[in-house]
Amino acid sequence: QVHMVESGGGLVQPGGSLNLSCTASGRTFSSYAMGWFRQAAGKEREFVAAISWRGWSTRYADSVKGRFTISRDNAKNTAYLQMNNLKPEDTAVYYCAASRLTSATMSRDDFGSWGQGTQVTVSS
Repeated sequence: QVHMVESGGGLVQPGGSLNLSCTASGRTFSSYAMGWFRQAAGKEREFVAAISWRGWSTRYADSVKGRFTISRDNAKNTAYLQMNNLKPEDTAVYYCAASRLTSATMSRDDFGSWGQGTQVTVSS
């Protein structure tokens, strides 16, 4: 089992940036892929980005391509989500997740451990 804690959420104006962090403990961090998902009020949790165990491969939802960047530092047991040019539709609770796999995938079913979430609000 993996325990994860997210941080870095907050209120930002449209066009602004935030950098989310997710620090994990438990299983060896470098042995699994990591992902970020988000859930807006009244909507299903949706995939945002994923990164493979070594960080060599990434995947993104079409809605965030070119604006968000996922990365990881295995020495610090931490994954990141750099979010630029934020839009009001990016408002959601953002969750990091630990995959059961080593490769970056987009399915919620591939992720077995979840953080508690951090709120991101984009508003003027």
